[in-house]
Amino acid sequence: MDEAPARLTAKPSWLLTQLAVHAHRLASEGFAAADARGYHFRILAALAEFGPASQAGLGRRCTMDRSDVVAAINELAERGFVERAPDPGDRRRNIVSLTKAGDRQLRRLDQALEQAQDELLGPLTADDRQTLTALLTRLLRHHQRG
Repeated sequence: MDEAPARLTAKPSWLLTQLAVHAHRLASEGFAAADARGYHFRILAALAEFGPASQAGLGRRCTMDRSDVVAAINELAERGFVERAPDPGDRRRNIVSLTKAGDRQLRRLDQALEQAQDELLGPLTADDRQTLTALLTRLLRHHQRG
């Protein structure tokens, strides 16, 4: 950062972009160590929190492209982390649900992501982390409304 122009380093947008690169790398490394990807975490977390859902519903909830959802669900199903069954209300679509093995995998991924967060935010106190999270959440909500 010492070599970057001050006009950049003084801008929150530049800082956020630089930090996002590190955040993505740390999270990806943590997931890879658990033989997973970020898309797997998104889907497993959504199923754990909101219950069974259609593939299209998961895509919307997880902000994933339809083809990425299908590929990730295929991978998760092959490993026994999710199950697909025809929707009783509409046989043209599948309902995806979390298995016990999927719940265990989600807990492993939670731990991997927590370690990545700790490494990323290491210099910050617990109060600083809460403040940062609150500010980022407020900014994201503002831009998602637009």
